[in-house]
Formats: sequence, C-alpha cells, structure tokens
Amino acid sequence: MKRAFVFPGQGSQAPGMGRDLAEAFSAARLLFEEVDDALSQHLSRLMFEGPEDELTLTENAQPALLSASLAVIRVLESEAGFDISSLAYVAGHSLGEYSAHAAAGTFSVGDAVRLVKRRGQAMQSAVPVGEGAMAALLGLDIDAAREVAEGTHGFGVCVVANDNCPGQIVISGHTDAVKKAVELAAERGARRSIMLPVSAPFHCPLLAPAAAVMEEALGAVTLKTPRVSVVANVTAAPTLDPDEIRELLVEQVIRMVRWRETVLLFKDREVEEIVEIGAGRVLAGLVKRIDRDLPASSVGTAAETEALMKRL
Repeated sequence: MKRAFVFPGQGSQAPGMGRDLAEAFSAARLLFEEVDDALSQHLSRLMFEGPEDELTLTENAQPALLSASLAVIRVLESEAGFDISSLAYVAGHSLGEYSAHAAAGTFSVGDAVRLVKRRGQAMQSAVPVGEGAMAALLGLDIDAAREVAEGTHGFGVCVVANDNCPGQIVISGHTDAVKKAVELAAERGARRSIMLPVSAPFHCPLLAPAAAVMEEALGAVTLKTPRVSVVANVTAAPTLDPDEIRELLVEQVIRMVRWRETVLLFKDREVEEIVEIGAGRVLAGLVKRIDRDLPASSVGTAAETEALMKRL
C-alpha cells in the first residue's frame, strides 16, 4: 500500500503528550531521554506534566511536538521492524517538516531538536510582542484571501501564511494589517475570522531575522539524503537533495505553508492512506476537508501505535 506519513505543527501540543507511549514502550522512553540530553532540559517532564503555559511557549512546543512524533517512529521501528523507506512520502506542517526530516534521517535526533529549539527562540524574538498577529479566515478560498491581504496596503505587511484546506486560510503580518484584513474578509463573505493566540506572525516576511538565524544554524549541521522523499512546505513538491532541503527550510520561515497542495500531490501520486504521526488530530482533519475520499488517521497514543503496527 502507498502510504504517506505527515507530522503536525505548533498548536497540537498538550500536557500529557507522549506519556502513555513512554510508559508502554522502552524505545519511546529512550527517545525522550535522548532529547532531554540533547537539550540539557527536562523537556519530557514538561510534555508529560505541563504546565500548559510553559509547554505552549514556542521554544518548548516545537521540540516537544518533534519528540512526540519521533517517539512513535522509534516504537514502529523497534517493535514492528518498520522502515521509513517503505513509505511513498513524508511531509510536515511548518514545524512538522523538521519532524518529517528527522524521521527520514536527514539529520540526527539531537541536531533536529536543537534546530527546532533555536527556530522557536528565533521566531519568538523576531518581532516585538504585540506588533505581529495571525488570523484564520474561514469560508474564503486562497485567491480571495490573497486579495484581502493585498487590500491592507498602508496598514503594514499582511500575507497568506497557511493554505490549510478549502475554506481555511491563515494570514500573518503586522497586527493592524491583519485586523484590517479580518474586516475586509467579512465584506468578501468570510463565514468568520479568528485572531490566533500566537507569539509571532509566522510564515511572513517579518520573520526575516529568524530566517537568517536558521540559515546559520542549518549551515552548521550535517544534512544527509533522506531515506524517503520529503514534500516541502514552500514548494509542495518532493525533494531528496540536502542542499535544496537546507534552502527550503530557511525559506519556510517567511513563506506560505502549501498544505492543501501537498495533500493534493499525494492524491495525484496515488497515495492510498495518510497517517498523522504525533500529537493531536489536526492534519487528519484537514486531509478529510481537502479530499474526503482519501483515508487519513492520527497515531500518537500507545493504543493507536499498536493498531498501526498491526496494519504495517
């Protein structure tokens, strides 16, 4: 069966994540210990117990989500002899693209968690608190959302940050511009718009300082050829080239996440099942809204991981 594994991004974190997996499988426990050692931080304790406000901080949420995803992969490998190269593709939403690369062997677990910790810090500090914002526009397609963003000229930067699925587009930029876009979206017939509780305006040009930090950070680690094609957020196209991957991960900080197109690529390439690996169920839900005929499931708990092992 042609399968794609996909990896969630920020927002899917919650206290308790990964705990039952660690209790059930030694491979998961060892993965969490490896992450704690790489970061010199008790991240696993924060994941298992909270507090939620500390876990939600970008610099903690990003390595926590990556760790929860990789713990599932480690269990599949150790308990079921799973080989990532048996998949057709992997992909991740924003931060999840790093999880996809770590699972595919592009970089080591230690390098991966240190990179995303740095990424979280850089994104957090790129724009002063209050100056940037993001909003989800519900009920508009990508073209209408782009026109809305362009209509905020004079209020600051505003761009489409995430093309998640039909009727769910996220915009990002200066707070005044995003608020103006929300007004314009209502005039264009948006069902509603929601200001998102984020610490920075992700995936927009205002995060150029963070992109510069990641260019330096990615330049300092070894990237290998991934063992399975990774579909990049920036291009919605598969890649195996380490130099291209490095460039795309830098660009990803300031460019749109093309998730709808990623899922449509899977459909076009005859992927028969998409499995979301890690915390939450956001991506499986988006898949069903993009193409209800494409089977999608979420695997993050011990029971879900055991069920997947029987199917692999």
